[in-house]
Amino acid sequence: MRILLVDDEVELVSTLAERLTLRGYEVDWFAAPQEALEAVRNTPYDIAILDVKIPKMGGLEMKKKMERIQPNLRFIFMTGHGSLEDFEAGSSEAGAEFYLVKPVNIEVLMEKIHQATTKEAAPR
Repeated sequence: MRILLVDDEVELVSTLAERLTLRGYEVDWFAAPQEALEAVRNTPYDIAILDVKIPKMGGLEMKKKMERIQPNLRFIFMTGHGSLEDFEAGSSEAGAEFYLVKPVNIEVLMEKIHQATTKEAAPR
């Protein structure tokens, strides 16, 4: 399984990538949204794990752009800001289903990855 991680916190995203790699996943990570979009144009991913708040292009906007490139890509969102209710209110249009609050617990992330990749494709 190939995973894309995008977060402007380099230490966080590189650590998560390392921990997922140790668990057998192929992981690419980026701190810049434009670089992540370029990767999606060139590499097939199973799941994208995106930070909700990144300067210049947040996770929900990235999701919309990535879906145009890879319609079957699944998504998990992370944030260090706000609450689940705030996120759901702002994400209903984007169809976000999986959400984590930072700091991310790796075991919870593993469960979300499993859920996101084993459930039936949600209608768009």
